[in-house]
Amino acid sequence: MEPRNFDGEADRPRSAGAKQTGRVLVIGPYLRVRASGADAQSEGYVLRDAEARLDEAAGLARAIDLVVADAIIAPIGQIRPATYIGKGKVEEIAGLAKSLDVELVVMDCALAPIQQRNLEKELHAKVLDRTGLILEIFGRRAKTKEGSLQVELAHLNYQRSRLVRSWTHLERQRGGFGFMGGPGETQIEADRRLIQERIAKLEGELKKVQATRRLHRAGRQRVPYRVVALVGYTNAGKSTLFNRLTRAEVQAADMLFATLDPTLRALSLPHGGKAMLSDTVGFISNLPTQLVAAFRATLEEVLEADVILHVRDIAHEDAEAQQSDVDAVLRQLGINPDDSGRIIEVWNKIDRFDVEQREELLNIAARRPEDHPAMLVSAVSGEGIDTLLAVIEERLAAKRITLDLSIDASDGAGISWLHRNAEVLAKELHDGRFDMTVRVDETKRDIVVNRFDAVPRLSV
Repeated sequence: MEPRNFDGEADRPRSAGAKQTGRVLVIGPYLRVRASGADAQSEGYVLRDAEARLDEAAGLARAIDLVVADAIIAPIGQIRPATYIGKGKVEEIAGLAKSLDVELVVMDCALAPIQQRNLEKELHAKVLDRTGLILEIFGRRAKTKEGSLQVELAHLNYQRSRLVRSWTHLERQRGGFGFMGGPGETQIEADRRLIQERIAKLEGELKKVQATRRLHRAGRQRVPYRVVALVGYTNAGKSTLFNRLTRAEVQAADMLFATLDPTLRALSLPHGGKAMLSDTVGFISNLPTQLVAAFRATLEEVLEADVILHVRDIAHEDAEAQQSDVDAVLRQLGINPDDSGRIIEVWNKIDRFDVEQREELLNIAARRPEDHPAMLVSAVSGEGIDTLLAVIEERLAAKRITLDLSIDASDGAGISWLHRNAEVLAKELHDGRFDMTVRVDETKRDIVVNRFDAVPRLSV
């Protein structure tokens, strides 16, 4: 749907149909005068196109099966403390909401509680801001117990200062757990004291989940498998690339936040080695701080990863802005997005370019510094995947030490230990002894050298 603008763009003809459940009007209240400096970049005003931002907001609404009746850009000169937008804009939106017979107005911004309440009174419809919309999507997509706990915790922190039962207008849509669903699902009906008690309980349960994750991670660290994590803007093609690399069948769809819960699968490397590949939740501009905090346990897979693949939808019109948004979230997690030794930039969806455009992309990638390469791939067609795997293997090998050793063939315990704690690159039997080449972490170097009289190789 093409966005319209309250500053003079012509209305498209429309028919007044019957009222539909879940009809929504999406409003983009973007500042007319772009900010400058660091504040502008943090708010997304410098790089992000207004129509692309609105299209993304409409996509968020469609991701939870809402019917987008219209999507409107509403330029504003300044943010109003009472209603975020000016009185005239409020009146125009109220009239449009009434004529379209919508049940919900989505404001693509972060609203204060008082602004949300005032807008609901003026528009005579429920109002949801960007944070609330993303929370609803996460609530729909969380499948695991951990994901549900994290979503509920984030929602309670968000809802604590807002009206109780603010989404019961959509109660006919569905039952079960959620924030916009119907009878039988969890509703925030208690006062702030009860909400705080629930928050405390959820935090306690999440601590148990984090402890379990640490045990699982420690178990993986005892095995010679390194971790490679996928990060990127939502709908950049991470899950499709995950399936291509691991031959898995993780849900992949042309939809914002199609997958939420983290997934781990074995990744086979070109020379027979193994790694663990982790698919994580997609990032988005202005990702709610509640979610960054609540999903920290999930994102610990990224924190602990040996190599991070930053998957970019290079065909998207806002590819540069999306990169900045992902970098900002990585910084919130304590990860330096400029760490070239750990992060590999993957330019996905090159299948959407013609031959000349691909050649131009290749030239751009070739001019990048050697320590900041860009890997051009198509997760759909498989183009560039072999080269990407080779680079992943090279990065993982750089973090490990290769050793040569000879071990008596009768030392079954020693051979078994090496297979459990090292990556065996070569193994040949000569005169009752195994000549082996193994690759180990630096932390296990001394153990292997002292126990097996291993000798480090000068080159890998």
